[in-house]
Amino acid sequence: MVLDPPFFISLLNSEEPMFIDQAKIWVKAGDGGPGCMSFRREKFIPKGGPDGGDGGKGGDVYFYADPAIDTLIDFAGKHHWRAENGKPGEGSNKHGSNGRDMIIRVPPGTVIYDQDFELVLKDLAETNMKVKICRGGKGGRGNKAFTTSTNQAPRTFEPGKPGQERKIKLELKLIADAGLLGMPNAGKSTLISRCSAAKPKIASYPFTTIEPVLGIVELPDHRRFVMADIPGLIEGAHEGTGLGFEFLRHIERTRILVHIIDIVPFDSSDPVENYHKIRDELSQYSKALADKTEVIVANKTDLDPDGKALADIKKRLKKTIYSVSAVTGHGIRPVTELLWEQIQKHKQNKQSEENNEPDSY
Repeated sequence: MVLDPPFFISLLNSEEPMFIDQAKIWVKAGDGGPGCMSFRREKFIPKGGPDGGDGGKGGDVYFYADPAIDTLIDFAGKHHWRAENGKPGEGSNKHGSNGRDMIIRVPPGTVIYDQDFELVLKDLAETNMKVKICRGGKGGRGNKAFTTSTNQAPRTFEPGKPGQERKIKLELKLIADAGLLGMPNAGKSTLISRCSAAKPKIASYPFTTIEPVLGIVELPDHRRFVMADIPGLIEGAHEGTGLGFEFLRHIERTRILVHIIDIVPFDSSDPVENYHKIRDELSQYSKALADKTEVIVANKTDLDPDGKALADIKKRLKKTIYSVSAVTGHGIRPVTELLWEQIQKHKQNKQSEENNEPDSY
C-alpha cells in the first residue's frame, strides 16, 4: 500500500485514539420509476384495453474496497452520492429500465457507520470486499396490473417506491505493514523515530504511548513500508486492562509483528518473562493475531557493552533475535531490510490466497 505523506495520517480526538482518515457523506439509492397509465390505441381498433407498463427499479448503493485507493481524499469535496432512478413504465406494456447501481470505491480498512443510529454497518477490512448499503426503490405498477373482471379499464397506477438513504460516516483505519509491540518503555518510539520521519513522544522516564504513531520507512530503490508504534501492552490487556482492546484491535491490522525486547528493563524485570507475558496476551485475545509473522528485536544494546544480557536472552528464548540500539542507530538498517523482505512475503502469500478464492459477488 503506497501512501502519500500529505494524506496518509489524520489524527482525530475520539474515545478510541487512532490514526484515521474520516468522511461524512449522504448516500441515496435510486427511486423506483412510476407505472404508466395507458390504453391501447390502434387504427381500426376503437376500444383497446389498458397497456400501461411497470416502472423500473431504482439503483442500489454499494461500497467496494478497492486496493488501488489509499485515502478518503475523494470524499473531501463530494458529500452527496446518489444512484440512478428507475425509468417510468410506458405504453404497450413496456417495462421501464432499472436504474444503474452506484458503486462507491473506498480503501481497504474502511469502516462504514450509520450516523443516525451510531451503528457499524460493515468493516471493509479486506481488499475487494463489497457490501450493499442502500436498496433501490421498487418500480410502480402500471394500470395494466390493475385490470380485473369488474374493472376492464382501470385508471389506477402506482408511483415508484423511494430508495433508501443514509447518513454515512467513513473511518479509515490504516493498515500498517509492521507493528511494533512490547512492554512500555521498550524503546518503540525511539526506534520508529530512527526509521522514519515520525516524531513520537520520547523521554528518559517510563511511560506508555497512548496513541498509535505511524511512519513511512524509506529504503533504497524507492522502497517504503508503513511502520506503526502501537501503545505498550500490559498484562490483562485482552480483558480490557490499561489500553486493552485499543491496542489489540489496532495491532490486528498490521501485516507482521515486530516484538521489541528491552534487554535492560527500567524496572529490573526479566526481559524473557516480559516477552512471554505479551505473547500470552496475544494468544488469549486472538489465535490469528498470535500466529502472525513475528520478528524479535532486542533493543538498548548500547547498555549491554559486554553482550551478556543479550546472550542470556537468546539462550533462554531459543529464537532468532536481532539486536539494535535505537539510540545509536546500531543494527537498524539490517532489521529494516529484513522487515521489507518479510512484508513482501506476506503480500505474496495473501495475493495467492485471494487468487485461489472464488469471486463472492
